[in-house]
Amino acid sequence: MKNLATALVKAQKAFGPALKTSTNPHFKSRYADLASCVEAVIDALNNNGIFLFQTTSEHIDGIICETSFLHESGERLDCGKLFFPAPKHDPQGFMSCLTYIRRASLMAATGQAPEDDDGNATMRKPTIDETALIDHLAAIEASTDQDSLKNAYKAAYTACNGNPDWQKKVIAAKDKVKAKL
Repeated sequence: MKNLATALVKAQKAFGPALKTSTNPHFKSRYADLASCVEAVIDALNNNGIFLFQTTSEHIDGIICETSFLHESGERLDCGKLFFPAPKHDPQGFMSCLTYIRRASLMAATGQAPEDDDGNATMRKPTIDETALIDHLAAIEASTDQDSLKNAYKAAYTACNGNPDWQKKVIAAKDKVKAKL
């Protein structure tokens, strides 16, 4: 496991944040969806010779999922099976369960934590340095490759200090540059 362990440590150092880019219509809350969680880690894993995969098993009451990492050396790490019950026993219920369990399993396996889920976080007024954020947006727009974009994006997103309006601007700038690269 020496090769895989070394590669996982290098990859984890390059993981981006799991961004809350989706909105739950029932609770009007934001959350990091499966795509955001995968996007936060996949480049770092792949750049370090690690293939991420998830296996699922059927269960009469839900779904079982396991996240695994396969290193180019052939070393493999299985991160443990997780079971989620399906809320409804119809295709929509099982698909919803599948999405939730894959996201939870991936976040546990990679040590991801989405932005602050503390209920009191909405009561705090974070300090925002708008001048610095404008500079960060300029750095994103000036990015000429994936690595410089990723670094500029991470710095800009951190500088948002949880402000959803600035987070949207940073995400939009990143997406615009990413589409050009």
